[in-house]
Amino acid sequence: MKRLCLLRHAKSDRSDPAAADFDRGLSPRGREAAPAMGRYLRRQKLVPDIVLCSSARRARETWELAEHALKADIPVEYSEHLYLAAPPQIIRLLRQLPETVGTTLLVGHNPGFHVLALQLVGSGDAAARARLQAKYPTAALAVIDFEAPRWRDLAEGEGMLERFVAPRDLD
Repeated sequence: MKRLCLLRHAKSDRSDPAAADFDRGLSPRGREAAPAMGRYLRRQKLVPDIVLCSSARRARETWELAEHALKADIPVEYSEHLYLAAPPQIIRLLRQLPETVGTTLLVGHNPGFHVLALQLVGSGDAAARARLQAKYPTAALAVIDFEAPRWRDLAEGEGMLERFVAPRDLD
């Protein structure tokens, strides 16, 4: 079984209109949400074997704050390929993972994460699936389980949405 955790970056700071999208950091709200999601990961024992994170500043900051709250030293790979990546790009990255990796956490962006989650999920809690269908908020986490024994075997509609959690759910 393989487990994929998709963590959308936390709320970004849009106060500087001249800042390049790639270089935008987190807003104060994002700086609160990212560690809250890290604490949630720790409490729920959702500790990944590896993290693949977009190299955009807001994604890196999200992971750094979440990792600190998670209190775990997890190998991380920062990738430009995850910056605003479309689902086919993300799936290509996943299919290259070593088979020894059981749980992978991706930190990245919409619309790619939202579309990818909708494509991969074929079962799971109906209420969680409806929430996922409606919106993928900043700092939200989708946990998708697959019966596939190898990452290269991931297929559309074969994932089971184990949970879908947003920071507002943690209050």
